[in-house]
Amino acid sequence: MSSDHATALSWSEFLEQTIASFGCVTGTLHRLDPADGHLKLVAHRGIPEALMPVIQSIPVGKGIAGAAAQRKEPVELCNLQTDASGVAKSGAKQTQVQGSLAVPVLDANGRLCGTLGIGKLTPYEFSSDEKRRLVQTAGSIATRLLPDG
Repeated sequence: MSSDHATALSWSEFLEQTIASFGCVTGTLHRLDPADGHLKLVAHRGIPEALMPVIQSIPVGKGIAGAAAQRKEPVELCNLQTDASGVAKSGAKQTQVQGSLAVPVLDANGRLCGTLGIGKLTPYEFSSDEKRRLVQTAGSIATRLLPDG
């Protein structure tokens, strides 16, 4: 097995465990690409095939993941299906996700390494503790997520 395949497998396993620990059904993990400043998809679960081209490369500041990266803080939508804030892109509704949370992956120096997002199929408001836990989970992989990690 190539090291790229092993890394992809381990990222998928990490995402799967994270999703399960929060009782969610969908998730994405993106790495910040320093070459173009976009978030590049590393692992995903429960994302419709039609959205894959859209989420492969996300500009910082666009969509839920991009907003979390730009703000360097959690971005939550209690119900993505009815959200009118403009944070979620129209295609995101295809996921059928309602409660969603995206957090930046920050290293110990506060440097952006990527984003981690999870979602539920029901309207849901994540608690302060859940947001803190997801931020900590994201921080625990920051150095591994870097291209030279």
